[in-house]
Amino acid sequence: MALFLLWIIFGLGVLIQLIYLLPIFGRTAFFRPKVKSQQAEKEEGVTVVIAAHNEFKNLKVLIPKLFEQDYPNFDVLIIDDRSRDRTPRLLAEMMDRYPKLRTVTVKYTPDHVTSKKYALTLGIKVAKNDVILLTDADCIPASDQWIRKMTAPVRNDGMTFSLGFGGYESLKGFLNSWIQFETIQTALFYLSFASWKAPFMGIGRNLCYRKSFFMDVKAFKDLWHFEGGDDDLFINKYATGKNTKVVIDADARTVSIPKDTWKDYFRQKKRHLHVGKQYKSQDKMKIGWFAFSHLLFWAGGIGLLIYLGLEQNWEQFLIVLGIFLVRVLLVIWIYSKANKKLNGTKTRSNILINDLIYIGYFWGLGTFSHQSKDIKWK
Repeated sequence: MALFLLWIIFGLGVLIQLIYLLPIFGRTAFFRPKVKSQQAEKEEGVTVVIAAHNEFKNLKVLIPKLFEQDYPNFDVLIIDDRSRDRTPRLLAEMMDRYPKLRTVTVKYTPDHVTSKKYALTLGIKVAKNDVILLTDADCIPASDQWIRKMTAPVRNDGMTFSLGFGGYESLKGFLNSWIQFETIQTALFYLSFASWKAPFMGIGRNLCYRKSFFMDVKAFKDLWHFEGGDDDLFINKYATGKNTKVVIDADARTVSIPKDTWKDYFRQKKRHLHVGKQYKSQDKMKIGWFAFSHLLFWAGGIGLLIYLGLEQNWEQFLIVLGIFLVRVLLVIWIYSKANKKLNGTKTRSNILINDLIYIGYFWGLGTFSHQSKDIKWK
């Protein structure tokens, strides 16, 4: 009976994992852009919007990079959200140097709203252009084609939302290796389902939508009281298969500065994971079924290997081991292909270790984050 149950657990895990790895995640890993038509590109005006709180060091690097973009019709709007460092002085100096740089200063945040959503709302309301491209102060565009490529679905294809990828600098050490893996894992979820006409989240590090839509839905109405969610909850509420496209292109990504301590990383991920409980039920299941089958695969597989080894049933032992190896090779293949599409680089070699750690990450940190109440932006 125990052997039968282990096979059921393992088999169910394998089946669901294969569905995620090939038909779903494969949409990102093996993405092929459509051949462009001869129709002329619409070079509509774009406003790059960034909310910044005490980001002097990052803005000093970012602002000059933004004005290297190869796009003829854009401006940059920095929202100075209650900064107490040298940000105000820097912005004043930069506006003298870059005529297309504008700023909005937030001096206080009302009690009934969260700070970043309030800052973004004030900025987007006064944005010069209807096409809004969002990123964070610690992000750098990967190429001078970022604006052109990220906004193309909105400008040319009549979309309301354009979802992009935000990667992290590749550094030495296990923490950075894990960050790279988890970032690709998250991208495989939201980009693949959006490609499948079922979008459910996006990231504020690389996100485009129309100001007119933002104002029509009254900004972050019904989302004000959630700390975070200015990106994923907003997309979860309004994005559909008809109004959303993904941009899978290494030149259209942003690159962020990764956390360099586990403490800072856990604080960041706790905030990100906390808002996930507000997703629509069907969208929670998109992630939940993967995590559940992932747990079944590892628990059932290891359980079978131990049981069959003790029973010296080497024929079935080799079958289980073979299935394990096939799934391992699939994971390495899919994640390597996805990383090449999104980051334009080779992936790291310890995918299998990170894949196993993902169980503890999702069920441990995820559960803790859902129950946390002390969530803050900055």
